[in-house]
Amino acid sequence: MVKLITTFFYVGCLPFIPGTFGSAAGLIIYFFVRNSSYLYIGTLLAVIGLGFIFCGKAEEAFGRKDPKYVVIDEVAGMLVSLAFLPHDWRLVVMGFFIFRLLDTIKPFPATGLQNRHGALGIMADDLVAGIYTNLVLQAVCRIIS
Repeated sequence: MVKLITTFFYVGCLPFIPGTFGSAAGLIIYFFVRNSSYLYIGTLLAVIGLGFIFCGKAEEAFGRKDPKYVVIDEVAGMLVSLAFLPHDWRLVVMGFFIFRLLDTIKPFPATGLQNRHGALGIMADDLVAGIYTNLVLQAVCRIIS
């Protein structure tokens, strides 16, 4: 159960760039829940909650800190990135690329959070990247409107 949830139904086991596949899985979830604020928020909270519940156990199951197979953090970060934004495919595309960039470069305080053990170390850096991405996209929305 731990591996199923934290790999997001084994998406994280795909070869090459599992974080990018996890982010893409987040986009798929986004497209299913985007039209209902309640469903979106509920799904977002469920993914974050499941991540915090199971990611610490995933370190034990995989025998390493922040295993590359664990991608529920990218799913959560991608959903945070697109929360409370208009449904515009251009924002979704920008959000995907900005999120992947910020998840890779780990802006403050993401690096410090990632160095922690357990669920906090796995989840927090992606949530920070998602928050920063969302702020950038909110600014873009205000500039272009």
